[in-house]
Amino acid sequence: MTAEELAKGSPDRVALSRERVLQSAVTIADEAGIGALTMRSLAQALGVKPMSLYYYVANKGEILDAIIDMVFDEIGLPSSQGDWQTEMSLRASAVRQALRRHPWAIGLLESRTAPGPATLRHHNATLGVLRNAGLSVALTAHAYALLDSYIYGFALQEASLPFDGADTASEVTGPIVELFSTGDYPYLVEIATEHVLKPGYDFGDEFEIGLNVILEALARWIPKARGHGSPAA
Repeated sequence: MTAEELAKGSPDRVALSRERVLQSAVTIADEAGIGALTMRSLAQALGVKPMSLYYYVANKGEILDAIIDMVFDEIGLPSSQGDWQTEMSLRASAVRQALRRHPWAIGLLESRTAPGPATLRHHNATLGVLRNAGLSVALTAHAYALLDSYIYGFALQEASLPFDGADTASEVTGPIVELFSTGDYPYLVEIATEHVLKPGYDFGDEFEIGLNVILEALARWIPKARGHGSPAA
C-alpha cells in the first residue's frame, strides 16, 4: 500500500497536514535536539504510522529543508529603506533570538542545498541592505560572511555555556575561581573578580558590544561620496 493510500484510507488524513508534520518536527528538535528527529520519532509524536508521513514529505532531508525555512520565516526582513547599521543590528538580534529558540538550527541554517522561499527572501533582503549602503558586490559578500560568522559563532557559544542570564555565571565560575588560588593565573583572577563575578553580569551583553565593533568597521568600507540608496559598483 502506498503512503497516499495509507493517508487517504486512514482517519489520520483528517488530523494530519504538512504544516502539522513540520511543526511537530520543530518541536522534537527544540525539545530533544536534531539528532532525535527521525521519521519514526516524528510518527510516534503524531500518533501515526511512519508510512503516513510520506504523503506529506518525501524524506527527512525535505523535512530539514522545510524546518530551516520555518526558522528563517520567524526572522523579520531588514529594509533597504532604513539606516543600514540599524537594520543590520535588528537583523542580527532577530537571528540570535531565533537561534536561542531553536539551538539545533545553528549548524544547519547554511547547510541546506534546497533553500526555501523564506530563506531566499532573507538572504536577498540582507544583501540588498548592504548593497544600498554603498558596499561593492565583493565587499557585500565579505560583510555578510563576517556578520553571520559572528552571529552564528556567538549563538553557538551562548548555547554551550553552562549558565544563562544575568547573575548566573557565579554559580559556575565561583568554584572555578578557587582553582586560581595558586597565583598562576593572575589574568583569569582579574577578569573573574573584576568583571564576570560583578553583580548584573550577563554574557549576552557581549553580543551588542561585538556587533557594534563590526558595524563600525564595515562603515569604513563605504566610500564617503556614496549616500543611502546608492550601491557601489
